[in-house]
Amino acid sequence: MRRFVRFVRLALIVTMLLAVAAVAEIAVYSVRSSDGPADAAVVLGAAVFGREPSPVFAERIRHAVDLYKAGKVRRIVMTGGLGGGDRVTEAEAARNWAVREGVPASDIVVENRSTTTFENLENAKPLLRENGLDSILVVSDPPHMRRSMMIAGRLGLNAEPSPTPTTRYVAWDSWLKFAIREAYFAQRCRWTTNC
Repeated sequence: MRRFVRFVRLALIVTMLLAVAAVAEIAVYSVRSSDGPADAAVVLGAAVFGREPSPVFAERIRHAVDLYKAGKVRRIVMTGGLGGGDRVTEAEAARNWAVREGVPASDIVVENRSTTTFENLENAKPLLRENGLDSILVVSDPPHMRRSMMIAGRLGLNAEPSPTPTTRYVAWDSWLKFAIREAYFAQRCRWTTNC
């Protein structure tokens, strides 16, 4: 019985250490950033409220628009399909937001069928090829970057991370919840084909 109790304790300690290491990997990777130059910024989709991007999504779009206006990218690829109750797709809401900020519609590519991070990048891939866009900056929130870049690598994209510097996940508790979620999905992505 004593051996069994020791084994259970050891298993719990190892599990906790692995969980902490996974979250630490997300934290370390979240500060890696490139500001180009690249052919395009690919903005990963997020929630839309009615016709407008959520505050989290708006910050992703803002970062891509800033990269565009600074001449770091020549095109922006907006991704994301229609969520339940939305009136427009995530990509369309993002395009409309960027156009209001002065980005010409002709410099925005829209991928509006995806519902997951994997689909965002998978569906963007043929659009990148069709538009002659080889190198990309993947734009999302810092805790989301590790898994996003794992997916980009799996898809063979010539990608660099460009997390938004104005993330809405600034409070410790909201950042930690997002990081724990991303640590779980990153580990799942590492060991399975389901990212």
